[in-house]
Amino acid sequence: MLPETTLDQARDLLAALEAQSLTLATAESCTGGLIAAALTAIAGSSSVVMAGFVTYSNDAKMRMVGVGADTLAAHGAVSEPVAREMAEGALRAAQVDIALSCTGIAGPGGATPGKPVGLVFIGCARRGGATAVERHVFPGDRTAVRAATVAAALRLAQG
Repeated sequence: MLPETTLDQARDLLAALEAQSLTLATAESCTGGLIAAALTAIAGSSSVVMAGFVTYSNDAKMRMVGVGADTLAAHGAVSEPVAREMAEGALRAAQVDIALSCTGIAGPGGATPGKPVGLVFIGCARRGGATAVERHVFPGDRTAVRAATVAAALRLAQG
């Protein structure tokens, strides 16, 4: 369950996007759809949220949002280039104005040298604009990392 403050963030983001007639999609890995769930928990979100891609596997990242096999091979799924390609691919695939992406290690397992539990990359692609990617290392257990990722993604989309 997401904290009420996160749902308030989602409500604020939706209102801001709706006021500008902008649409949004998500491409999520470590959150498994929680960003889209936070947004669609708000009544009327269908005027803004067009699609959500849960791309948990590398194959899904490639097939659904066009992440390059070479990018995955060179950088690994949990990386800035993959978060960037996920956001840009969701933007294209859903034909929206803004796309959010996330890829990370929510734990408790999965850490590798240089990639600790809690490492998350969040991307935000905007039609006709630059794609921003943030790197975070969130503390806490799997639930905390996933919740922090949702909150950070919503903040990033607010621009």
